[in-house]
Amino acid sequence: MKGPASVGGRERARLFCALRLPDVVLDEVEAWGAEHLAERIVSRTNLHITLAFLGHRPVDELANIARETRDAAAAAAAILLEPKRYRETRSVGMLVLDDEDGAASALAEGLHERLERLGVYEREARGWLPHLTVVRFRKPPRLDPPLPRLGRFSPSDAAVYLSRLSPSGAQYEVVESFALGG
Repeated sequence: MKGPASVGGRERARLFCALRLPDVVLDEVEAWGAEHLAERIVSRTNLHITLAFLGHRPVDELANIARETRDAAAAAAAILLEPKRYRETRSVGMLVLDDEDGAASALAEGLHERLERLGVYEREARGWLPHLTVVRFRKPPRLDPPLPRLGRFSPSDAAVYLSRLSPSGAQYEVVESFALGG
């Protein structure tokens, strides 16, 4: 496993906050994807549950973003998620997750409020949807895979990520990760 991403020498960085997944969940999603998905399967290192996409931000904001993510993660109740259905949009296929007791949604909401107060985030018009993007495509393949046999699971931690764009697609690197309070 690589160490935290470095943003040194950059004036702006493309950032997002997300929940990371334990290895057992990554193992199952990776095996399920290889068997049931087509096109551009999301690599294991890029699997996460986005809490807030911040876009390009000045690097000097990173410390405050990390602090607010850490504090929101520390205040989180125990999170239990479970695959509910597979859904395709115009460019991605995702596993929509059932957020038992709403703890993940409460974490996302609390983080959104913190980041808005910092002036680094603007909430989307639609509500936050707990989901795991598993495949990317140019044209929807209209897949109807069975759900992976994950059962209920908890995220391993929360993190601030650096997203580096490249011709082969975005590559995500953890800048800093934080324990969940629950």
